[in-house]
Amino acid sequence: MPYLGLLIMALWLFSLIDAITADDGGIRHLPKAVWVIAVLLVPLVGSLAWLFLGRPVRGPVWGGGTGGGAARRNSPFPEYETKPGRYVAQTPEADAEFLRQCRARAEEQRRIERDRRRAEG
Repeated sequence: MPYLGLLIMALWLFSLIDAITADDGGIRHLPKAVWVIAVLLVPLVGSLAWLFLGRPVRGPVWGGGTGGGAARRNSPFPEYETKPGRYVAQTPEADAEFLRQCRARAEEQRRIERDRRRAEG
């Protein structure tokens, strides 16, 4: 039991770093700042609460499971991973419609810029 304090300190340090670096979208029950303050002020209880109640659930990479949120891909391009609030097409038709709208908007922006340049000079 002489190493109990060292174990608690290691748990506290791990929980603190984990809470600070966790993605805001996956944290459960309380806002990230509240979890960090709880871990800082009440090291043992706050750390255990963070690990069991607040830490984001890491589900399977692809598939159903009880991952708590959208499944994520292990991709070298994390900006293309599914994130909370990001549009994800449910059908190929919806995807094609979304791309059509993006192209139409880009064309409209190009037209506006061409008109602005013509008006300038």
